[in-house]
Amino acid sequence: MNSEPEYIQRLRLRMVEQQIMRRGIDNQRVIEAMSRVPRHEFLPGEPVENAYQDGAVVVGHGQTCSQPYVVAYMTSWCDPHPTDRALEIGTGSGYQAAVLAEICREVVTIERIEPLAETARRRLSSLGYQNVRVECRDGYEGCPEGAPFDIIVITAAAAEVPPPLFQQLGDDGRLIVPLGRGPQRITRFTRQFGTLYRENGLDVRFVPFVSEHQDTGHEDHEW
Repeated sequence: MNSEPEYIQRLRLRMVEQQIMRRGIDNQRVIEAMSRVPRHEFLPGEPVENAYQDGAVVVGHGQTCSQPYVVAYMTSWCDPHPTDRALEIGTGSGYQAAVLAEICREVVTIERIEPLAETARRRLSSLGYQNVRVECRDGYEGCPEGAPFDIIVITAAAAEVPPPLFQQLGDDGRLIVPLGRGPQRITRFTRQFGTLYRENGLDVRFVPFVSEHQDTGHEDHEW
């Protein structure tokens, strides 16, 4: 990070200030994490300037890297802490996993598309993220061998949350997901003393959650 050109650092700080902080994100851990993660490294086919613009970017195989504000919103709503263990469903480019890894003790991220999983694995390793494990499998099943998790982030739109993911959420855990068919809303589930509490947040549009188990999504793309 220290060896990158100064203009890239300025682009990233401008992104954080104008697209994230000015829209009300005030979680200092998230702000600092997104100020550090080199977003352009996760979008190598794009001009550097495009990586820091206010919009989602296609990363191939019908998937997108979410716009910076949406990443900040979802991460902030997770309220990540340095002692947390996080599970992400939908690795994509690996950018969201990197943001979580800047804060959390451990991150497991699952991607069903093998070329995306392998590319993200190499990219995260080359950038020095040793606390991230990339798994290529169906995200519906989550990662039962690694449960329980303090945070679960689903980065694809689901009509409903796969039951195995609720089972893998620890007490005081937070699960974030774009929920709904057609109109979608970022939704947070919090487990407290065995009971799940639901809160509705930002309206969004994500790519669908795809699984061999059931139809959990739809055919729109994220903006």
